[in-house]
Amino acid sequence: MASIVVVGSLNMDLVAVAPRIPVAGETITGSNFFTVPGGKGANQAYAAAKLGGQTAMLGSVGEDDFGRAMRGNLASVGCNVTGVRTVAGPSGVALIFVAENGANSIVIAPGANHKFAVEDIEADGSLFEGCQVTLLQLEIPIEAVTAAALYAKKRGARVILDPAPAPSYELPVELLRTLDILTPNESEAAMLAGLAPGPLTLDQAGGIARTLQAKGTRTIIVKLGEQGCLLADGERQQLIRAPKVKAVDTTAAGDVFNAALAVALSEGKDLPAACEFAVKAGAVSVTRMGAQSSAPSRGEIEPWS
Repeated sequence: MASIVVVGSLNMDLVAVAPRIPVAGETITGSNFFTVPGGKGANQAYAAAKLGGQTAMLGSVGEDDFGRAMRGNLASVGCNVTGVRTVAGPSGVALIFVAENGANSIVIAPGANHKFAVEDIEADGSLFEGCQVTLLQLEIPIEAVTAAALYAKKRGARVILDPAPAPSYELPVELLRTLDILTPNESEAAMLAGLAPGPLTLDQAGGIARTLQAKGTRTIIVKLGEQGCLLADGERQQLIRAPKVKAVDTTAAGDVFNAALAVALSEGKDLPAACEFAVKAGAVSVTRMGAQSSAPSRGEIEPWS
């Protein structure tokens, strides 16, 4: 029985490190290359399990070495992988360019992730028994995301959506009204509100949060990078500040944030305390390279407490 169920993507990340992100048509020489298991769903499942959350993952991988490696990596931290299906064709991959200042750009080839279907959720429905928090993202078909939200909600779970990558379409009203918490970063929040993506002031983030609440989700947590996050619900708009660190790679900071948020909520913490735990976990993650490899343990967060 898992207290946290993650439904989403598994990608193998192919990471190249260079002085800066190349522009269109440019070839530059990098300093390092490595592969590491990733995908927003798997990143969140791995990080939640590493933080001590009882976690299960639902998703799809291909019939290849990448798929076997990604399943094994999740299992290595105690994540239940019985809901990770093997389907015909290649696993998903992400091509990631990381600049020396920690910025990144990513191209995703979804592969098996786009074969995850609505019926797969009910087929593995037993994994939702006793679930307290369900984590969702947007790297699998939106129909499956919506079905997972509805399925989890009917079983009493708190449903959290990380709306990433930022959608080029309107999120279904049925999905937004089912969610308990929506956790966009600055660019995603702006795009969901119909604005141009980019950095936000605190006032801008607050205004966007109100706009998103009007679409149907009561609680909005806007991830503000090094500033921390803005928690907006029916009771408050509160800035939760992040500790100051030197960023090396921001690739999976948002995923670690969501994982830590889920773990804290599953342990009975209230929203402000859960956000404080989440921003600390995210801050630790940006101090090292990789996606799942950057996920902190509980002991690595405690010095910030």
